[in-house]
Amino acid sequence: MEDEKKLEQRIGYQFQNQKLLIQALTHSSYANENKKLHRKDNERLEFLGDAVLELVSSEFLYENYPKYPEGKLTKLRASLVCEPTLADVANEMELGAYISLGKGEDATGGRKRKSVLSDALEALIGAIYLDGGFANAKEFILKFILTDIEHKHLFYDSKTILQEYVQANYTEPLTYRLVSESGPDHDKLFVIEAYVGEEKVGCGEGHSKKNAQQQAAYQALLKLQNK
Repeated sequence: MEDEKKLEQRIGYQFQNQKLLIQALTHSSYANENKKLHRKDNERLEFLGDAVLELVSSEFLYENYPKYPEGKLTKLRASLVCEPTLADVANEMELGAYISLGKGEDATGGRKRKSVLSDALEALIGAIYLDGGFANAKEFILKFILTDIEHKHLFYDSKTILQEYVQANYTEPLTYRLVSESGPDHDKLFVIEAYVGEEKVGCGEGHSKKNAQQQAAYQALLKLQNK
């Protein structure tokens, strides 16, 4: 219970029903390994939280970006509610430390896995919604997720933005090169560098080649735009 209290202080919301908070923090691997505890996992709450997050973010963008057409709003919303963005938000509030994981999941780095973190964050939104209603869930989302929007969009769409930037400003092509690949099959780590011609402009790492390229593109954008 002490851990839950610390998390409540961190997020600025106190649960009336502590069982909802505990469920939001219970990964399916823990529930499966500890069936005698009869603890529900967070998957149903994640389903609910995902819907609440989509509604709140849609309303927020509709009101704050009146000149954006539907397609642009959809793309911007996707950058705010995608797995990497939600995992970053969860990392900032150190949510991984509070999640109940099975031994195997924990031993293989589950607390840092983006899918685990983003799912737990959505489950937490669902729990707040059930416990305190829409207004409290919306306040949480506005405070922690719908912030620094331009930065999040830049990161999400970094490969496309970098490609357009290089085509407009350089004659040499943009390429990505795999530097290293390590770790077991279920937890690979890829390191990829971005090049314009033969000039290295960015380096990124991730648990998939796509994520590593995205990180490299983002670092390249920051470097090139600061020149």
